[in-house]
This record gives sequence, structure tokens and C-alpha cells, in this order.
Amino acid sequence: MKKKYHLFEVYGVELEYMLVKNDTFKVAPKVDELLTLKAGELKADIENGDIAWSNELVAHVIELKTNGPTKSTDNLAAKFHDNILEIDALLKPLNLQLLGSAAHPLMNPNTDTQLWKHSYSEVYALYNTIFNCKGHGWSNVQSTHINLPFYDDKEFEKLHAAIRVILPLLPGLCASSPILEGQITGFKDTRLEFYKTNQKEIPELTGLVIPERVFSKLDYYTTIFEPIKRAIRPYDTNKILDQHFLNSRGAIARFDRNAIEIRLMDIQECPKADIAICALVIEVLKALVNKEFCTLQAQKVWTKQDLSVILNDAIKHGEGSKIENKLYLKLFGLNDTETVNQVWRHLYQTVKPKLHQSHHKAIEIILKEGTLSTRLLKAVGNDTSEKHIISVYQQLQNCLITNQLFHP
Repeated sequence: MKKKYHLFEVYGVELEYMLVKNDTFKVAPKVDELLTLKAGELKADIENGDIAWSNELVAHVIELKTNGPTKSTDNLAAKFHDNILEIDALLKPLNLQLLGSAAHPLMNPNTDTQLWKHSYSEVYALYNTIFNCKGHGWSNVQSTHINLPFYDDKEFEKLHAAIRVILPLLPGLCASSPILEGQITGFKDTRLEFYKTNQKEIPELTGLVIPERVFSKLDYYTTIFEPIKRAIRPYDTNKILDQHFLNSRGAIARFDRNAIEIRLMDIQECPKADIAICALVIEVLKALVNKEFCTLQAQKVWTKQDLSVILNDAIKHGEGSKIENKLYLKLFGLNDTETVNQVWRHLYQTVKPKLHQSHHKAIEIILKEGTLSTRLLKAVGNDTSEKHIISVYQQLQNCLITNQLFHP
């Protein structure tokens, strides 16, 4: 039995990065070689002090994560950055380099995708059989996950209620996927646009992305897990898939480790940006849980349908998305129609005194200059030639090495 923690006592953060070839800028399915270089043998999970490395569904993506629960986000960006520098040093002889952002701008998923072929591969193979994991929604999606603990049903109720109402705002802070296959998609958060439908064959897995109004373990099993189990049964005859693994909502309850995992955040250009965003989201959730903006009941009444309307517009327009639902704005102490950016500015000013100073600059750049998607689109401009897109995204690679935010 894993130790149970109370609300906001510890955190878990996961960051996903692409391996890219220096000469062609194509994705490189070489994570197995990287892990072998690090460990001396192929290991799917490697503990490297405070940070752990592991593989993902596709062979060109590596995940870095806190090695167990951490009590603070204050020095996490530096720890992740140290591991990124170590990885890039290991990749240098292979003529490869890491790349941040949520989607490779030129990848053709039909020709460039290779699934992970080693440990856990039977699960990935089954997923591929059911869903065809060569689409952008499977093979070209890098995200940041925050894991937040709850101790019991009472704490789960408060945390799940707060997370549900903040999910629609996340693309306006985190969107970093505006270009696919060399084309500007028209969505600031194209990763999430694909996320909504990449498991359409079994709609019970993702639902409407916003989780249902369930606020106890029993209700969660009845409303979410049981329909998932029933829906997957005809496909999973050997019973190798786990309900926690299958649940693909934008925030998922992990009762196996008493945590909720937030999954709607596009990864940024560097850990400084990602960890600052994580710290801000955590402080806003604390304020919601502590009823600084509104009551618990006011948070619990929101249906997945009403929240999805706000989320879908933010997926398209990012921080420029206009929120006209006055009742939703009232949750955060606002009255008139506001853009998502204005909502985040208001939330940031509210929690800024509690936010470690090391995070202020990164948040202020994002709020002033826009999401990474907005900054990438500004840098690309009207020139969507492969050569120009590569030159812009090579600047992102440099941001990862220097741990600095991208300025177009």
C-alpha cells in the first residue's frame, strides 16, 4: 500500500519530449538507444536522482518525471533541465537532439511512427489494433501532467470539483501545437483537438474530455470505470488493460495511488515555462479548494457539457477565447465577458503573493506575449516553407538547452 498524502502535500510532474534528427529534423525512434546508453542495458524506467526517465507509446518520445512525490515545485525546473542537458549530451554522438512543444510541425504520422517494441509492448500493440496509433492524436502529442494527491473521499470531492472547473482554461495558458504537417491548423491547441476524438471507436474512454460530476470513489467507479470496463471487454479478451490506464479524460482519478492526474497541458519549450505553469495551476486550485473564489457547491454544479463548450472554444482560440458565460466567470470573482487571457491575468494577480518568485517572470511572459502557440505563429508568419518552420523550431531546441522562454 502506497503512502497516502493530503491535499497539496506533494506533487508529481511528468514532461514528454521528442527525439529529433539534426540533419533532417525528422523524429527519431531511438529512445531505446538513449535508455541503453544511460543504463548500460535497455531499461524502460531509469531512476536518475530526483528525476526518472521512461519510454512512451511511440519510440521517439521520452518521458521525464519526478522520481516519486516531491514536496515543492520551487527547484524542479533546474532538476529537469539538468536531465535534459545530460540527455542531449548522450544523444550528440547519435546526431540527435531533444525538442519541446506538443507536436512536431512536420511529422507525417503514417510514415514516421514507430511504436515502442520492448516492455509493455503487448499493451501498446493492443491499443494499436483497436485505435490505429499512427494518427497525430497518438504519435505526435507531447504533454505535461500534474499529479495531485487526495487522502479520502472528502478530499477527492474538493480536488475533483476544483480541477473540473479549471480544465477549460488550460489551453489559454499552455497551447503549443498550432502547426501540423507544415500547415497552420487553425487551432491554437491542435493536440487537444485530436485528443477529443482519437479514441472515437470506444467513446466511453475519453467522454467529453471534461470528467463527469462524480465526487466519491464509489460514484467514480459506477459512472466512469464500469462503462469503460464494459466497453473494452470485446476488444481486450486477455484482460491486459487496466481501467486507470484506459480512462482518458482530461483529468483522471488514480485510486491506485490516491491522486488525480491533469492531462490537458501541452508541453512548453523549456522546464522553466512548464514548472511555472504547474505552480500557477496548483496555487489556483488551492484557492478554489479553500473557497477563496466561490463555494464548493458552486464548483460542483457544473456539467461536463457546459464546461466542454468553454474548453472547445479555448482549444481553437487559446488565450484569445472569449468567455461569455457569466456564471462561469463568477466562479473566479469576475462579472463581464472576458478572454481566457484576462481570466488568467486575474487569477495570477490573486495568487501571485503565494507563488515562488522564480516562477513570476515565465508566467508574465506567457500572459503578455501569449501562449507558445501564439508566439510560434508570430515567428512563422506567412512563410510556412519547411525550411522556415525548421529554423523556428530549432530556436525552440535552443530554448530547451538554455532553459529560456521563446521570444519570436
